[in-house]
Amino acid sequence: MSSEPPPGSGQQPPEDDPFRKQPPPPEGSGSPYGEQPPYGGQPPPSYGGGPYGGDPFGGGGQPADPLAGMPPLADSGKRTLARIIDMILVGVVVWLLTWGFGVTEYDVDTDKVEYSKSFVQSLVAAVLFIGYDTVMTARTGQTLGKKLLNMRTANLDNGATPSVQTSLIRAAVLWIPFAFCCACLWTVIAGGWSFFDKPYKQGLHDKAAKTVVVSTGT
Repeated sequence: MSSEPPPGSGQQPPEDDPFRKQPPPPEGSGSPYGEQPPYGGQPPPSYGGGPYGGDPFGGGGQPADPLAGMPPLADSGKRTLARIIDMILVGVVVWLLTWGFGVTEYDVDTDKVEYSKSFVQSLVAAVLFIGYDTVMTARTGQTLGKKLLNMRTANLDNGATPSVQTSLIRAAVLWIPFAFCCACLWTVIAGGWSFFDKPYKQGLHDKAAKTVVVSTGT
């Protein structure tokens, strides 16, 4: 049996995840004091570096960059194009299913509009878009659009492929408003946020799931 934890279990991703960030190399060959720390077992004195350490001149240290060791962040324009490709692919499936079952966007019968059919189509669209995004992202970090344009979704904290739970949160934030209330407006706001977000180029769905989109470089 595989020792890999099941997706969405909350456990850390496996060490052999090919997308996981690589730790930086050690900075030295070891301490001249052996296994015992200097200063009689006490931590060295602080020189004003704060909780992240510092230099002896009091310049202070900086927190570790979560993107250290990751590929470069994906271009927001390419992300938008990849999303359009995914919307077309899934949209065709939605249309075929709703057309096959006789559920169209709306049917006008004299002065009556059957909005119940519109709701059913929106529900089908939400389920398919969320399912597609969740499954593809949890498997490899790539939807078909991202794969075509050499990008992938990764956890911000460690660079690994997102779990099923993380992928579901990301997809739900993106697609539920899109399907039920404000498709065009929400797509512009949620996805377009990455054009202005600093420093991680996150859309609103990325912020909810704590993910980023990076280039695969191939």
